[in-house]
Amino acid sequence: MSDKIAYIGIGSNLGDRLGYIQQSVTMLSAFDGIEVLETSGFYETEPYGFKEQNWFVNAIIKIKTTLPPIDLLHACQSVEEKLGRVREKKWGPRTIDLDILFYDNLVMNSDILTVPHPGMSDRAYCIVPMLELDENFVHPVLKKTMLQIHSDLESVDEVFLYGTRPVNLN
Repeated sequence: MSDKIAYIGIGSNLGDRLGYIQQSVTMLSAFDGIEVLETSGFYETEPYGFKEQNWFVNAIIKIKTTLPPIDLLHACQSVEEKLGRVREKKWGPRTIDLDILFYDNLVMNSDILTVPHPGMSDRAYCIVPMLELDENFVHPVLKKTMLQIHSDLESVDEVFLYGTRPVNLN
């Protein structure tokens, strides 16, 4: 299979959040057929869905891969499992979460994988780091650039560059 470019969203809100993200990138890059090309900055973001939990640290990596999409998904799930990911509650806390956001310009919807990742265009914690990596990347379904999608977002103020989130000291 020829080289493909994929973007993987990474998030953690349990334990050593930065450490889990860094370990996941190292572990993914150890797979045959995966080369990490670039990593976005780290962002602290409010939890999505279930709000009564720790804030997340999120990042996105740009990779070059020869793996088909389902094999890439299995690689991501293997890393999640090795880092102690437990799937108890939708949008619940997790040591690590790896999501395939884009796989070249592929549009696919199977029982186990949907690409582009559904709902990502409404989530600032996905779009803001994508701006760093490629603001002109065109969403293959929406036919809009990341910059255009960002300008359509309702709220981006819950996404802070890691270490800059205001803390209420009262």
